[in-house]
Amino acid sequence: MLGSTHGTLTSDLRARVVACGEQPRDAVHDTVSVSDGDLDVSGRPLYAPVPDLDRFFRPGSVAVVGASDGEGRPNTGITRQLVDWAERVGARLYPVHPTRTSVFGLPAHPSVRALPEPVDLAVLLVGDPLPVIEELAEAKVKFAVAFASGYAETGEEGAAAQTRLAAAVERAGLRLLGPNTNLNAFERFRDDLDGPAIALITQSGHQGRPVFTMQELGVRLSHWAPTGNEADLETADFISYFAERPEVGAIACYVEGLKDGRSFLLAADRAARRGVPVVAVKVGRTETGARMAASHTGKLTGADQVVDAAMRQFGVIRVDGLDELQDTSALLARARKPQADGVVVYSISGGTGAHFSDLATAAGLTLPQLSAAKQAELHEWIPDYLSVANPVDNGGHPVGDWRGRKIIDAILADPEVGVLICPITGPFPPMSDKLAQDLADAAEATDKLVCVVWGSPVGTEAAYRETLLGSSRVATFRTFGNCITAVRAYLDHHRFTTGYLSPFDEAPRTPSPSFRKAQALMRPGKQLSEHAAKQLLRAYGIRVPREQLVTSAAAAVRAAGLVGYPVVMKASGTQLAHKTELGLVKIGLTSASQVRDAYRELTDIARFEGVDLDGILVCQMVERGVEMVVGVTQDALFGPTVTVGLGGVLVEVLHDAAVRVPPFGEGQARAMLGELRGRALLDGVRGGPPVDVDALVEVVLRVQRMALELGDELSELDVNPLMVLPRGQGAVALDALAVCR
Repeated sequence: MLGSTHGTLTSDLRARVVACGEQPRDAVHDTVSVSDGDLDVSGRPLYAPVPDLDRFFRPGSVAVVGASDGEGRPNTGITRQLVDWAERVGARLYPVHPTRTSVFGLPAHPSVRALPEPVDLAVLLVGDPLPVIEELAEAKVKFAVAFASGYAETGEEGAAAQTRLAAAVERAGLRLLGPNTNLNAFERFRDDLDGPAIALITQSGHQGRPVFTMQELGVRLSHWAPTGNEADLETADFISYFAERPEVGAIACYVEGLKDGRSFLLAADRAARRGVPVVAVKVGRTETGARMAASHTGKLTGADQVVDAAMRQFGVIRVDGLDELQDTSALLARARKPQADGVVVYSISGGTGAHFSDLATAAGLTLPQLSAAKQAELHEWIPDYLSVANPVDNGGHPVGDWRGRKIIDAILADPEVGVLICPITGPFPPMSDKLAQDLADAAEATDKLVCVVWGSPVGTEAAYRETLLGSSRVATFRTFGNCITAVRAYLDHHRFTTGYLSPFDEAPRTPSPSFRKAQALMRPGKQLSEHAAKQLLRAYGIRVPREQLVTSAAAAVRAAGLVGYPVVMKASGTQLAHKTELGLVKIGLTSASQVRDAYRELTDIARFEGVDLDGILVCQMVERGVEMVVGVTQDALFGPTVTVGLGGVLVEVLHDAAVRVPPFGEGQARAMLGELRGRALLDGVRGGPPVDVDALVEVVLRVQRMALELGDELSELDVNPLMVLPRGQGAVALDALAVCR
């Protein structure tokens, strides 16, 4: 019987988990200093720094370089908006222009050097901001905004210009927003709205406009960061900053490309630690979308499957459209923490309730059947012939009198109910007015979430405009789909952040003994032979079959006797990725004569195909189990990624795989298995025994450790098949391919 290697790494990782201590949400705004203990095994930071952006959004003084008040001049409208904005935030504004003496009645200055005081923010209304950067550094300006276009979004030449601009900004020691940005940061925000706010981050200003206009529906916005090309300040910086702001209840993002995957995940991790939801539209799901995004922002979009998994791994809620971004971020910003996961659908129409319940259940929401006692209570006000199990159908008439509120209160009093959703497919005054008012009043009296879907295409009804939108406690939607998406995100977010343990707390800080063994096996720029790749796995404690590498038929026979019949024989050599297709694998050999014949045939094929061998592997034959694949690839944005899926020939047929970005813990490794369509195979099907899932998880974690420690030295690793044996018997890597960078 094969010995077991699993059960050690997971316990070691578990012992290293450090719970994140909470800090007051309004206490952290300074940039975090990084010590040696805050670096992972590859020397990368484990925690996101928080840039002090207070003086960007609320500066004491502002310089507008290139200010103008000339009729018909492009900069005139921008200057006027900045003058108005500076007055609203209480900032002193200094126009800078080489020839003008005043702009909009304000004294103008010929240069930044001539300003009467150091300024917090310089807005650059010039075609080429690069010559101004050095001047800003001498004047000790903290922040700058560059509107100029023609940079990375235009191609290679523009990308080179952006690189020069970014280098100048770094030398100057200031922080830059842009280039290719706009005036969104200086919009007029309503100050008459209460409650937690949405902070908005967009790389395309127009795409943030629908979220910004939600203020007209009573949803508060606190900030808008239009990041543009992100030569310096990027989406991650603003996520980290907004996560620490006490007024921010949710962060809404429109992302075309990520500047740096690691920085984004560190920022998402900070938000998750603070319990602040991040909702994002990330374009680039299709080849066309990815191409358009690159042409607009000049940044990589990354493999979408990896982006999707990385966001999910760190709690970022990815939505597809701007309408979903609106509704989901608004709900998450304003709703209290759920008291239960149960969702009850309440309607005046059995058809409406059934339709909505089908959609909600298909989306993964839990619709518990109400208890017999609760149903009996509801039937005090609802006719007995109507179903009140969930969905609850009141038949219509109880809505119009005192019974309507009684029904709503009774549902919300059920301890299994955390969310009440009432779809109103169309207005039917006065009953719909009474229903809307009862729902609004009930929402004010409970900590549970009350949602209404107002299905009227008109949207001018008083019940909608005044009663529902006038309530800060009711979450109002216009479509079934957006309501379901938002409620699911709301429940998922709170499940995710409750007891959240950061994956970065579990990341190894120092190299393991396995790393030193593995380094000796690496061959830069080369693909390892199967024999060498398996030695790499052994270095990290991943079990491989009993096997010997031989260079003669006689040695093959001796090896087969030591390994034990039946055996498998395979050619082993560098640059040999697909042995089966070339006939370089022989299985089920049961005698010395078969082994001798197989050795001669394998070496003859190799000579004919021009394959350079380091020998023939004589391997133990392992048959009973489920074939899986575990691998490492390098993503352009996130670096090493770990994949697990159904292996053998199924890997190319079904493409059933899940991916994660290291670091991650045992919980995420198990979650990867739960995402597989073929997950049931691991539990045993058609009389087969359940396999050793713990051993499979252990292999995933050991491969992750390898990916973290070897970093970009390991370009690719493919363990396929990994035979997962019946429960308690472990897992064995039957084949492996490794490519060194």
